[in-house]
Amino acid sequence: MKILHLDRNHPLLIKGLGEAGHINTESYNSTKLEVLNMVHKYEGIIIRSRFKLNSEILLKAENLKFIARVGAGTENINIDITKEKNIKVITAPEGNRSAVAEHSIGMLLSLMNKLIYSHQKIKNGIWNRKLSRGIEIKGKTVGIIGYGNTGKSFAKKLSSFNCNVIFYDIKDNIGDKFAKQVDIETLKKKSEILSLHVPETNLTKGLIDIKFALSMKNSFWLINTARGKCVVLEDLIKCLGNGKILGAALDVFEFESSSFSSIFYNEKNSRIINELANMDNVILSPHVAGSTNESYRKLSEVILRKILSEFN
Repeated sequence: MKILHLDRNHPLLIKGLGEAGHINTESYNSTKLEVLNMVHKYEGIIIRSRFKLNSEILLKAENLKFIARVGAGTENINIDITKEKNIKVITAPEGNRSAVAEHSIGMLLSLMNKLIYSHQKIKNGIWNRKLSRGIEIKGKTVGIIGYGNTGKSFAKKLSSFNCNVIFYDIKDNIGDKFAKQVDIETLKKKSEILSLHVPETNLTKGLIDIKFALSMKNSFWLINTARGKCVVLEDLIKCLGNGKILGAALDVFEFESSSFSSIFYNEKNSRIINELANMDNVILSPHVAGSTNESYRKLSEVILRKILSEFN
C-alpha cells in the first residue's frame, strides 16, 4: 500500500512498513491544499496532531483504507466520514498509557506535597516548614472519570498508596481489582481527588465547570491529563479562589490549538494562563504527559503492529 506520513514519528515505523512492502511518502510540511491534491493517491495516512483530517480531505481520499493516529485521541479526524467510507481508524492508547499515568501521579504528589511551592520559596531565600507542609494521598478517595487505558493505568499505580479508588465510565461492568465502578452521583459524593482520563467528545467538553464543582460534596483536588476542553478554565479559577477546588494540576488546556502547539495566541488566553501560573496551588505542564522517550518509541511500535496485523 501507499502510505502518506503527515507527522514525524519514531523511525522504526517507516522502517517496519517499508520492510513489509509498503511504500512510504513523508510529507511533514505539506499544507492543506497540497494534501487535498494528493490524498487520492494513498491507501493509508499516518498522523499525530499537526493535521486535521476533515470531511473536505476525507471525501477526496478515494482509495483510503486506514488512518493511523500515533496517539490516543481521534478529535482531529472526522469519524462520521470514516464510518461512511469504511475507513479503518487505528490509534495507540496502549503506547503512552503508562507515561500519562506516571505524569498524573507526579503532578498529584507535587501538588499535594507543595513541592514546587517549597522549591520556589527556598529559591527566594524563604525557609518556612509549616507553610510547606503537605497532605497525604493515603486514606483519601480518588475518583477517576474515564476508565480506559490511561484511567486503568493510573488506578494501578495508585494501588500502592493505600487509598480508595473509584471511577465512573459510560461503559458498564469494567471494574477491576484496582478500582470500583460507581455512578456519577456516588463519585461526586465520595471523591476527594478527581482525575480525568476521557477523550474529547460532546459529552466531555466543558465537563468540569462551576456547576459540576459545586455538585461535589467535598472540596477536591483536580488532575487533568486528558483533554483541555474538559475543564472550563475561568470556572476553575473561580473554584480555586473560593476553595471548592483545593488545587489543580493541568497538562492540557481549554484553548490549545488543534495541533497542541500553542496556547498563547490571544490576550484572553494569556491572561487566564498567567493567572493560573501565579497561583501557589496550581501546577501546569505543556501537554507532555504522554510524551516520554519511552512512549515516543512505544506509540510507533503499537501503530506498526496494528497496521501489519490488519493489512498484511
